Amino acid sequence: MKILNVVGVRPNLMKIAPILEAMKTSPFIEPVLLHTGQHYDDRMSGSFFRELSIPEPDIYLGITSETQTKQIAKIMNCFDDVCKALNPAAVLVVGSVSSTLACSLTATMNNIKVIHVEAGIRSFDKSMPEEICRIVTDSVSHLLLVPSRDAYQNLINEGHNEKNIRLVGNIMIDTLKKNQSRITASRVLDVFGLQKDNYVTLTMHLSANVDNIDRLRNIISAIAHIQNKIKIIFPVHPRTRKNLIEFNLLDYLNSLNNIIVTEPLGYFDFGKLISNSKFVITDSGGIQEETTVYGIPCITLRESTERPVTVIEGTNELAGNDTSLIIHLAESILAGKWKTGKIPELWDGLTARRIVAAIEEELS
Repeated sequence: MKILNVVGVRPNLMKIAPILEAMKTSPFIEPVLLHTGQHYDDRMSGSFFRELSIPEPDIYLGITSETQTKQIAKIMNCFDDVCKALNPAAVLVVGSVSSTLACSLTATMNNIKVIHVEAGIRSFDKSMPEEICRIVTDSVSHLLLVPSRDAYQNLINEGHNEKNIRLVGNIMIDTLKKNQSRITASRVLDVFGLQKDNYVTLTMHLSANVDNIDRLRNIISAIAHIQNKIKIIFPVHPRTRKNLIEFNLLDYLNSLNNIIVTEPLGYFDFGKLISNSKFVITDSGGIQEETTVYGIPCITLRESTERPVTVIEGTNELAGNDTSLIIHLAESILAGKWKTGKIPELWDGLTARRIVAAIEEELS
């Protein structure tokens, strides 16, 4: 079976790497890798291919930065030609980005089955573009591979046929566990003069936060307060950097004595940073999961999360852009008042094997 695997952005690469590796051990699957180009520069894409030993894409569409609707339209147009030329047994998509939506719709229109990894997760906030991508992708998917029991139940509640749903676990954790020794070996703490438990890692990239000057100012106000108590390192996403400059906030951040503003980091260096942090402040879904596995307190800059298991069972709490709440949660962590958390079911590093087994069972 020819399975066409789609990636478009940096987090997709962490998810696809173990899937491709597991597919290559299957006597029934011929994996083909397609990169839409949604994340196209070396810091956001190329370095991850090298670090995670992902083979060069068999197909590269080269659809770079656009408005989301234009990007989706261009991907669909190009991907339609690919579907017609390859006629794969199925298209596998991961996550909830524009590439996921565009390719799943196009595959469906070409009567090709869609496999969705990370199906069923819901924030129940339709103002988030990612939520629309999730719902639409799940609606056309033939095989729904879910990371947690709440995601399974979401799909049942929406009327999906239970025979099409498989609980397989969290694919991100496969990559984390496989590369733990290389993460541990990273010298990034020495590079930035950091010590374990004596700093905070900050990330922001969601449009709801970084495109809105009021929300961004609220968050930066909290960061300015917290950095008086503990050092903060901030690897800045290109989109975030652009807006910080436009809103005249980057110079302000650089003027603060206890914050390090740096470029995006590679997978191993960033993993070392978060796993040795006192706590993490982020709006990333994947980092909510990784901090739960590492047992690191996480303050999430969102009012809702599609990964509620990280709050219910893990080490995560939601703060939105509420300056006072962000500060309060940070002070609670510094005072030693934080939940311990536990690793959720099937977040064990074996998810890729279960994904391949499900594909073989369903499509062979």
